[in-house]
Amino acid sequence: MTATYPFGPVTAAEGMEIIRALHADRPMTRLTFEYGGDAWVIHSYEACRQMLEDRRFVRKPFHDGRVVPYAIEFPEFLTKTLQFMDPPDHTRLRRLVAKAFTMRRVDKLRPSTEALAHRLIDEMTAGRTSANLVESYALPLPIQVIGDLLGVPDEGRAKFVEWSHALLSTSGMAEDIVIEHAASLFVYLSELITAKRTEPQDDLLSALAAAQEADDRLTDGEIVEIAMLLVLGGFDNTANFMEQGVLSLLLNPEQRAYLTEDIDARIGPAVEEILRHAGMAMGKEVEGRVGLVPFAAAEDVELAGVMIKQGEAVMVDLGSANHDERVFDDAGRFDLARKHNPHLTFSHGLHRCIGAALATMELQVGIGVLIKRLPGLALAGDPVYLEGVLTGGMTDLPVTW
Repeated sequence: MTATYPFGPVTAAEGMEIIRALHADRPMTRLTFEYGGDAWVIHSYEACRQMLEDRRFVRKPFHDGRVVPYAIEFPEFLTKTLQFMDPPDHTRLRRLVAKAFTMRRVDKLRPSTEALAHRLIDEMTAGRTSANLVESYALPLPIQVIGDLLGVPDEGRAKFVEWSHALLSTSGMAEDIVIEHAASLFVYLSELITAKRTEPQDDLLSALAAAQEADDRLTDGEIVEIAMLLVLGGFDNTANFMEQGVLSLLLNPEQRAYLTEDIDARIGPAVEEILRHAGMAMGKEVEGRVGLVPFAAAEDVELAGVMIKQGEAVMVDLGSANHDERVFDDAGRFDLARKHNPHLTFSHGLHRCIGAALATMELQVGIGVLIKRLPGLALAGDPVYLEGVLTGGMTDLPVTW
């Protein structure tokens, strides 16, 4: 098969054939994007890891105003966040955030997340035999969790979806509406952080306000930017992965049966495989396109035998990297029992998702409890996919039980 990139939409099997051809043909492809010009797109898993570990690849040019090479107009707000900073600023902020965003805090949330999952299922199933899983379960669960973690009152959480979809809009939303929603979220969080400084509580915003190292502490402006990033990344992507995971299980009964035999013991590896492969196991056509935002070479760098010149942009082809058969055995198979699964879905290195542990816990709880509680869960229609928002996802996943 011809090693074309980007590709699709094609069947998952055809997509895997193209990915294999890409890996056999070249480690990366140079593309011209509609926005931001040219960039190298890396297909090889090992080359992706090497790039993500190499400090000579930086993001500051995009933080400073260079247009992000992408197929869509990249939301400007994101380029001003921690995600687009380099050391030493990135190191300083991430270290201070990590003081508040600890594994202990995530572990403490597991029992309350399990209780929340049961309550949402109770409410969803009360007097009904079908529901839209997105609005009844997949979205409310991570919204409640991130709201509890940050210490956001219920009235603030009610606007999370509207604010998030506006800030991550890629088409179809008027600029003045986007600006209005961005300003509303900024003002809301600013006022909330001021209140946390006055009356701190056992939540992440209070901890961020108190986070300090030597004489260094986060300013209110820095905390607001971090909080906005956590709001935007803290529920939408998790909800998307939960929807993908549930759908992939419903469409692959042998894998669901394997999980059901011992959910508690198997949900951990199952979630890792969902993060790696569920998008290829959802019964829909797939496309080869960029998954992670780009870096720029601060100097000439040779990577996987390719000379990347100073200033050239480079990015990870997540779909190809996560299906590289030099790393993942039988990479095209959806295998919840997969033992070696070092996927790059949460990125790697300096910019590995700071909320990865939280999202993983939520997926383990959310999918595990749902499959336990509703053994007869089945599709009740076709999913409806969200358009015009960077994170994608679904608006409707009709299920019955």
